[in-house]
Amino acid sequence: MKTTSSNSKARRLTRRDAIRTGVAATASWLAAPHIIPASALGRAQSVAPSDRITLGLIGQGNIMASHRGALLNNPRVQIVAICDVDKTKREMAKAQVDARYSGCETYHEFEAVLARTDIDAVIVGTPDHWHAAISIAAMLAGKDVYCEKPMCLTIAESKKVLEVARRTGRVLQVGSQQRSDPAFRKAAEMVRNGWIGKIKEAYTSIGDFPPPALFDAEPVPEGFDYDRWLGAAPFEPYNPERVSGSYSGGWRRSWDYGSRKHGDWGAHHYDIVQWALGMDDSGPVEFVPKGHNGEPYQYHRYATGTKVVRNHADMKGHMIRFIGERGEVLVSRGNKLDTEPGDLAKRPLSSSDTRLYASDSHHNNWLDCIRTRGRPIADVAIGHRTCEICLLSGIVERINRPVQWDPAKEQIVGDPEAAKWMDRPRRAPYALPA
Repeated sequence: MKTTSSNSKARRLTRRDAIRTGVAATASWLAAPHIIPASALGRAQSVAPSDRITLGLIGQGNIMASHRGALLNNPRVQIVAICDVDKTKREMAKAQVDARYSGCETYHEFEAVLARTDIDAVIVGTPDHWHAAISIAAMLAGKDVYCEKPMCLTIAESKKVLEVARRTGRVLQVGSQQRSDPAFRKAAEMVRNGWIGKIKEAYTSIGDFPPPALFDAEPVPEGFDYDRWLGAAPFEPYNPERVSGSYSGGWRRSWDYGSRKHGDWGAHHYDIVQWALGMDDSGPVEFVPKGHNGEPYQYHRYATGTKVVRNHADMKGHMIRFIGERGEVLVSRGNKLDTEPGDLAKRPLSSSDTRLYASDSHHNNWLDCIRTRGRPIADVAIGHRTCEICLLSGIVERINRPVQWDPAKEQIVGDPEAAKWMDRPRRAPYALPA
């Protein structure tokens, strides 16, 4: 039986030993993901306070509310720091933690969280334009990181996050939690093992946001550090819609803070396509915008010829649709998995089939790897490659012409003007940490 995971037996590590272990001493763990018995990782219902992983949560928007709810019910961790530039959000989040246990402090600036030597790891749940700076600073401070998707705002940032993660030996899990969903894993395994033949096309349903817009200036609310919220992004007057975390718009509709729907749902679905195609260490070679030479849909294409089409009209009620030479695999959240022929979904993997890295919980997979120093299911290198796809898709949408991409050299080919979009100027004084 082939497998992309190892069945190595782990020795019991104390929390501090595992988290503080140096890179040289853990080289064998960093070589591959590991499957570890839950009992060896303190996943029992009763975990001694001294053995819990201490967390700081940075950015208290909608997505962090989901993380807080899950982590407050996870006996393996204790939330000891809450950080946000908005005092109201800080206090609401702290009240939720205080209702469960004591000892949580609040911070306006993430640097104060990272300065605490008793904090093991952080979750970065800010808008996209802050992901890189905070993740890099956290790793340089010796913290492990769970970074929401997409990992970065620019390709240059993404390369830097990957470089720092490998240099420091920190564990970084990207919040592409569909990899920890059994339906998406089974779909990827069916595709990877050739059950429907060569993949001709994959359709992804990622939706649309309203177009970017300018907003009238309004007074900045008391207790909200708007300049710090903007960070390295260009200055624009404050408006509540600009900073809103609404999933129907808000900051997500602006190119200054994210990659619109590519960074929203694309970061999830493009990631699963990468996994299914076995392209986690590579990527597409061409990105084409909607409307080019009459193209009805935006797409990107791999060197194999497989096209990944955005928002195709015929999704058959699913989020992702793989179309192969001998059938189809269709998958969505809610454990929704369909196939053509229909019996494929119930067919078990054979002894010769490739098994993909299995995780039943994105948080617990991250926590396991914090202890073992193994690589998580959505490791920084995987998040980097998916992030490149999100950002290149955004670039061609903005410049309205195709881009050729060299996934080995990670460069835009033959288009110096397009290549300028791989990085962006940063507003002073918000430079990336060295």
